[in-house]
Amino acid sequence: MRLKIAIAFCFSLATVFAQSQLPQADVEKVRGGDLTFQPVTHATMVLSYHKKNIYIDPTGGAEAFKGLAAPDMILVTDIHGDHFDLKTIQAINTNKATLVVPQAVADKLPAEMDKQKLVILKNGDSKNLEGVSITAVPMYNLPEAADAFHTKGRGNGYVLNIGDKNIYISGDTEDIPEMRALKNIDFAFVCMNLPYTMDVTQAAQGVLAFKPKVIYPYHYRGQDVNTFKSLVNTGDKNIDVRLRNWYPAAK
Repeated sequence: MRLKIAIAFCFSLATVFAQSQLPQADVEKVRGGDLTFQPVTHATMVLSYHKKNIYIDPTGGAEAFKGLAAPDMILVTDIHGDHFDLKTIQAINTNKATLVVPQAVADKLPAEMDKQKLVILKNGDSKNLEGVSITAVPMYNLPEAADAFHTKGRGNGYVLNIGDKNIYISGDTEDIPEMRALKNIDFAFVCMNLPYTMDVTQAAQGVLAFKPKVIYPYHYRGQDVNTFKSLVNTGDKNIDVRLRNWYPAAK
């Protein structure tokens, strides 16, 4: 009995230690229970609700997700390596996971992957999976150009409805008209890093246009998120700007 207790205690400590390496998670009360936002790194996060786990742009290998439950769903926004990391997808436990991707990502999946668990969405498409409503929305650079880092229609941002709350995940975008036109967004994750997406001023202007209740800057390597927060709250003090450490390994 003592041995079993000791083993259980050690396992518990290992789990806590693993979870402690992750950035701070936020837990929100929503209809039907708790919704957890767990940043992992850069553009990677995990959303959890009713014991269902949604991995967004998983990168970093299996090690990055120590202490977290296996995914029930994986959403990928774009083909670039900081969003679509095939080695990570193959390394984590995807036995029960549905993979939601744009066509450009689907085209890069190996033939041996289980296509029965693949859902391809283009901009404007919607799908209900695991009790979650998913709408794919545009993400692209301005001005539009054939040689842009992100061309219109290739990748997806996503609006998820979970527990009666709307969550916007921008993917790699600038403050495009489709983002500015969003309505009733409760939680938003908006990118900002040059030269691939936009700077903090442009991101703040876009956020002030669609006015989410809560905004998390993410995908912000090299940008001053404190300036972003100041710009947003100068424009609208009612928007809750939450700064989290998406780069916990950075020195």
